[in-house]
Amino acid sequence: MSDALGKPFAAGKQADPARDGLRARRPILLATLGVGVLSAMDAMIKHVAERHHTFEIAFLRYALGLIFAAAALAMIRPGWPSRESLIVNGSRSFIVAVTATCFFYALGALPLAETVALSFLSPIFLAIFGVLILREPVDGRMGFALALGMAGMLVIVGPRIGAESYSSEATLGAIAALISAVTYALAMTLLRARARHDPVVTIVFIQNIGPALILLAPAILVWRTPDAADWFFFLMIGFAGVAGHLLLAMAFARAQAARLAPLEYTALVWATLFGLLFYGELPTAYVLAGAALIIAAAAAASRR
Repeated sequence: MSDALGKPFAAGKQADPARDGLRARRPILLATLGVGVLSAMDAMIKHVAERHHTFEIAFLRYALGLIFAAAALAMIRPGWPSRESLIVNGSRSFIVAVTATCFFYALGALPLAETVALSFLSPIFLAIFGVLILREPVDGRMGFALALGMAGMLVIVGPRIGAESYSSEATLGAIAALISAVTYALAMTLLRARARHDPVVTIVFIQNIGPALILLAPAILVWRTPDAADWFFFLMIGFAGVAGHLLLAMAFARAQAARLAPLEYTALVWATLFGLLFYGELPTAYVLAGAALIIAAAAAASRR
């Protein structure tokens, strides 16, 4: 018998409640930290979005993330990916590039907590794509979850559409956040059928090199050379993107997905904290109420 890390248990060894409790809490700590790291990446992206085009930001996120993904690959040495692995994971690159571009645009156009709240729609679309693509069973909760999630989205953005404080750019940002939720769910649906066959570090590596190549040409067209301070932020964005996904992968390798999935919603807590500290943003009552509806919808969709 072996534990989650593949280390054999000593025969006849007595149970240690403290050690067992730490092992049980470790996935929760890893997942919470992973969500926090990715939320910090979102906050840094919002910072550089004031000076750089979305295509340039998305390109540098993956190009610099490739450095850290390659370092992780060299340390873990999972072996060369198969031709099938390259084709399947590489085919997701365009969807990943679209997701990042839309989400990063939304980060620059909307308050941080509002963008993150809208991204919570992705589990609903994940359930829908599971039915359409993976032929998973469907029940009445699906339509209810979709309607509830859309209601939450309207609660967040509806009262502000047409108001002077809600610019056309903010409206486009809300649309971009919705598109990113759909494409993210599609990318994750395609990944689910492959995650059992490929090491996570290999998937993360391919997920960085593919979008970087796709976004290279658009980034050149809008390129503005970052100064020294922004280069630091871009480097940290690349590191946070890789580190956050690896932390989440480590967490999900040690615990059931159903147990850890609710921790994804701690992103709203992180986003509220970072938004307040760095941008003086406080989520409105509409954002909090809409987020509650979307989270309830995502929970209903996930319990199919």
